[in-house]
Amino acid sequence: MFQGGIIHQDCNGNKGTIHEGDVQWMTAGRGIIHSEMPEEQVNKGLQLWINLPSSAKMIEPKNLEISSSEIPSADDYGVEVKVIAGESMGVKSPFYTKTPIMFLDFTLDPKAQTHQAVPESWTAFAYIVEGDEGVFSSSDSSTVQAHNVVVFGTGDEVSVWNTSSSRPLRFLLIAGEPIGEPVVQHGPFVMNSQDEIEMTIGDYRNGMNGFEMAKHWRSE
Repeated sequence: MFQGGIIHQDCNGNKGTIHEGDVQWMTAGRGIIHSEMPEEQVNKGLQLWINLPSSAKMIEPKNLEISSSEIPSADDYGVEVKVIAGESMGVKSPFYTKTPIMFLDFTLDPKAQTHQAVPESWTAFAYIVEGDEGVFSSSDSSTVQAHNVVVFGTGDEVSVWNTSSSRPLRFLLIAGEPIGEPVVQHGPFVMNSQDEIEMTIGDYRNGMNGFEMAKHWRSE
């Protein structure tokens, strides 16, 4: 959550509110229904969906609320990183993810740079939250403005420079190990085949196979 607050609850009885710097980590697994409502007038946040391998798609759902004080961070040479998942600058996140990923929240002071190791076989991208003079991958690349995404090619390191002399650069670096399975998506459902999608929609409508608690649930 970048700004404001979100009130969340789900059909398994979990409820809470996340504020600036907090993270809600929800594993949908075999099925969960949830609601999110703004607590304040101005809210800014980001939602990231991470695919599960077919062997884990029917695990029990889980909802974890992580406060900003629980997220480890490091700060050195004008570079601050909050390690939501994975490892950076000698700091490792304590939070386990079923799919191996890296989720790092970087802020670079003016003229600062960082070089983050990423497993060579992983897919990686960056989302620029704030700042208009970030340079990614190569020092002679063009600058990238806020609210854009940079998708990286193969390699074992991501390099970023903040070329601004006055403004910080904030970006999210996200990387993960490719699952290598087909993906079929319909609305909020993500499975491996159209048959599985149709079966899941039927389970949702009938309150079966993971959606038993959701059949009569209504948010407050």
